[in-house]
Amino acid sequence: MIGIKIKYMRLQQGLSITQLAKKANISKSYLSYLEKNPATNPSLQIVSKIAAALDTSPNYFIDETKEEVKEENNQEWINVLIDGLEDGMTKEDFKEFQKYIEFLKYRKTH
Repeated sequence: MIGIKIKYMRLQQGLSITQLAKKANISKSYLSYLEKNPATNPSLQIVSKIAAALDTSPNYFIDETKEEVKEENNQEWINVLIDGLEDGMTKEDFKEFQKYIEFLKYRKTH
């Protein structure tokens, strides 16, 4: 899951793997490996370097979802968002997407 979150944050900030690796002072190949192997658990030192480079807390990457179902759903949503960012989705598009999701949640409960 950590690798997916790293990729999501990297793409959201418009950084290439090379740029983030340089900014975090880690190897490009290791960063690429983390993104492609989401089950990999890097050291806290590596997570801290990446978090600092992305202006976020290490907790963003290491907090676990309490329920397996939620984790799977989160991973699916993150993948959808990553695909959207790679396809040129803007912040405005993302905000509209969030509104749509809220609407769907509301519809399910009412």
